[in-house]
Amino acid sequence: MWKSALDDIVSKTKANIARFGNQFPHVSKDDKYLLNDNTDWTDGFWSGILWLCYEYTKDPVFAQAASQTVDSFRERLQAMRVLDHHDIGFLYSLSAKAQWMIQQDEKAKQLAIDAADALLARWREDGQYIQAWGSKGDAVNGGRIIIDCLMNLPLLYWASEQTGDDKYAAIAHKHAELSRRYLVRGDDSSYHTFVFDEATGAPIGGSTHQGYTNGSTWTRGQAWGVYGFALSYRYTKQESFLETSRRLAHYFIDHLPEDQVAYWDFDAPIETATPRDSSASAIVAAGLQELLEHLPEDHVDREKLTTALHQMVHSLIVNYSTVNEPDAEGLLQHGSYSVQHGNSPDDYMIWGDYYYTEALMRLVTGTTGYWYEREAKAASIQG
Repeated sequence: MWKSALDDIVSKTKANIARFGNQFPHVSKDDKYLLNDNTDWTDGFWSGILWLCYEYTKDPVFAQAASQTVDSFRERLQAMRVLDHHDIGFLYSLSAKAQWMIQQDEKAKQLAIDAADALLARWREDGQYIQAWGSKGDAVNGGRIIIDCLMNLPLLYWASEQTGDDKYAAIAHKHAELSRRYLVRGDDSSYHTFVFDEATGAPIGGSTHQGYTNGSTWTRGQAWGVYGFALSYRYTKQESFLETSRRLAHYFIDHLPEDQVAYWDFDAPIETATPRDSSASAIVAAGLQELLEHLPEDHVDREKLTTALHQMVHSLIVNYSTVNEPDAEGLLQHGSYSVQHGNSPDDYMIWGDYYYTEALMRLVTGTTGYWYEREAKAASIQG
């Protein structure tokens, strides 16, 4: 089942190259992806899908299309176009860093390092955090961190490895630790965002931007935490990061509905029309595989986490994928972007498509995403 689903992804992605041209997919409307000229935070996910398809097939069509996206990201960074946010890691890990990892392209490597510099510029020395959105001193977001940023920190860790300069990793580590202390609650749920005093770094309080309430658990935020803390553990070997990833994973799994795919918020009232977020479950499906890599073979949680992974991916394929719709543009149905704002509450999400692809690539070939340097290996989790 895993391989046939991956083959379906390859077929749809090849068709999408022609559909999308030089533009980038974001979310869908009426089953068609809305495209942009590389101006959104999500545009790296299209690059990542292309690179994964190339690694799987070795078809140069995918490499050519992926390389063209890297050219676009080079121009975007030079112009600093719509980069006043933390998502620089999403954009450049899956485009430029991926090209470096696959093709050993020195220009792509330098572009990824330059992007890490741009992300590093969001470090606020006074408050000791990476600001999520907006410029320094922004009246609303000046003191805000966000759980999503955990997936952007690997660009900084990686930059330290490549340059020998530990400033990138030191800041990533500090921000991950701050996120662990303030975004993760005592019951292993999570805040979407947390605000600090800009001048002193004193904590003010947790809140949400896309969740049901400030105190609820937005499922995609929880998913970022599962994967992001596991990646910080990979780079730092700080045991509390691995423990936090494991705890967040348990909370996510224990609060899933019968079909093992999350609603958009774990605390939202469940009614017939309550939106799902297949993208959150796709992120966790990839993140669980990262987490499992770091657990001993005899770890008490291994069986539960592996079973949950298989059930989650099975349900995504059978109940949420477009595997039986050969002409579909998207890979996963029933993703939600921002339910509270009425923004694509039940549509394709390009990040959901990416993590679905990454999760299947890990299962079928053992090939991971582009969050860290890696060596090819055989798949260790069969299904």
